[in-house]
Amino acid sequence: MSITITVPRDAVALGLGANRVARALFAGAERRGLDVTIVRTGSRGMLWLEPMIEVATPEGRIAYGPVTPADVDALLDAGLVEGGAHPLRLGDPEKIPYLARQHRLTFQRCGVVDPVSVADYRAHGGYRGLEAALKLDAAGIVAEVRESGLRGRGGAGFPAGIKWNTVMLAQSHQKYVVCNADEGDSGTFADRMMMEGDPFNLIEGMTIAGIATGATRGYIYLRSEYPQAFATLKEAIANGVKAGVLGADVLGSGKAFHLEVRLGAGAYICGEETSLLESLEGRRGIVRAKPPIPALKGFLGQPTLVNNVMTFTAVPYILEHGAKAYAEYGMGRSLGTLAIQLAGNIKRGGLIEYAFGITLREIIEDFGGGTQSGRPVRAVQVGGPLGAYFPDHLLDTPLDYEAMAANKGLVGHGGIVVFDDTVDMAKQARFAFEFCAVESCGKCTPCRIGATRGVETMDKVIAGIRPTENLAVVADLCDVMTDGSLCAMGGLTPMPVMSAITHFPEDFQQRGPMSVAAE
Repeated sequence: MSITITVPRDAVALGLGANRVARALFAGAERRGLDVTIVRTGSRGMLWLEPMIEVATPEGRIAYGPVTPADVDALLDAGLVEGGAHPLRLGDPEKIPYLARQHRLTFQRCGVVDPVSVADYRAHGGYRGLEAALKLDAAGIVAEVRESGLRGRGGAGFPAGIKWNTVMLAQSHQKYVVCNADEGDSGTFADRMMMEGDPFNLIEGMTIAGIATGATRGYIYLRSEYPQAFATLKEAIANGVKAGVLGADVLGSGKAFHLEVRLGAGAYICGEETSLLESLEGRRGIVRAKPPIPALKGFLGQPTLVNNVMTFTAVPYILEHGAKAYAEYGMGRSLGTLAIQLAGNIKRGGLIEYAFGITLREIIEDFGGGTQSGRPVRAVQVGGPLGAYFPDHLLDTPLDYEAMAANKGLVGHGGIVVFDDTVDMAKQARFAFEFCAVESCGKCTPCRIGATRGVETMDKVIAGIRPTENLAVVADLCDVMTDGSLCAMGGLTPMPVMSAITHFPEDFQQRGPMSVAAE
């Protein structure tokens, strides 16, 4: 009987030698006459343990990690194929504390299934959500999404049900579903992990959206920096068409949904939905003025539902288990689970799916184990490069849209980047302006010019030139960018800048050798 060993094909695991581990396992098993089948899966998200391999035993899966090619012979000699004892043996992966504590609704199959196998996806509960959706009319599907409390996971947190309902009610000969997979925020990787590890979850969610809104065509707009995800999605879509879960007759329902992947060109601004649509139509990615909103006039001027990867991938669970089951997770108006991505100076970085309401401190200390350097945490940036920097006294803030907003922060895409006490917050504030200046589409003056002036002014502060006066200029610039920018690129850049100045004022005081007269 063949023994199945799973080896991740996730980008992080590949970067840490997963392909070499797979080759060493195959060669080692062949030398020993072992009948071994190697299946390439995604990652479960415990990135400090990658490459983490798993062997299927009669008692269940047994994990080992992090495994290098040099470890393979010793593992095989120790009885790897039977789940034998070894210093790298982790046991049942589901019982590893980091994973056992989580609420895996969306990521339940990631790291478990063969990403490009429709049969494996269905064997692990896939397509039950679509089957349930096909028993409802369009309004019934949209009602489930609305009543679940699902909000857009791309950053804005707009209620998904309202957007779906708008597209459903719009009148047009052709509608579209577009997935924003241009995951460009620093410290974020949940979209990538999902597309590389469980792409059919995204495909199923988009198919449900198409049937609910009357859209027969869908596009996944993927960032160019994700070649593994691109290849995996294309293979999964092709297999989906062959299996009848995509195409002209989805699951024999008579309803059509065709799906394509389009690769971006490396522009951060294309994470903004209207810039994305411009790029998807073959033009330069520049923000469109709203109204009209994409739900009424989007791709090629037609009604278009634009959601993030994590929004679409929450939908199959909602349709399978019902809106109420999903809404039982979370708190207040932030319902369901959030894909939290823990990165930066952290001991145990990775993906954590947890109900809204968990605090930043719990995430950093209980899951992350504190800083990798062993030094105290000084600042935590939540929500990507446009998110606020939180000091220690705000780390008991729950990850919840309203609680974060009350503290002048944002949840964003769920990325958390940790800094220890060696960080220079003045330089971090400068970086926020610099990032905006580089990535601005240039359409509106507050963003295009404001960010450039911000870099210049922060350079003066860092050099010790009239810090009080120049910080006043920074505050004025931030007011203009917040109030006058066309989109969140310029409108949110002041958030990291002003949070750094507010919470870490000591880093902005007289600090350089230059005197007031030097100006």
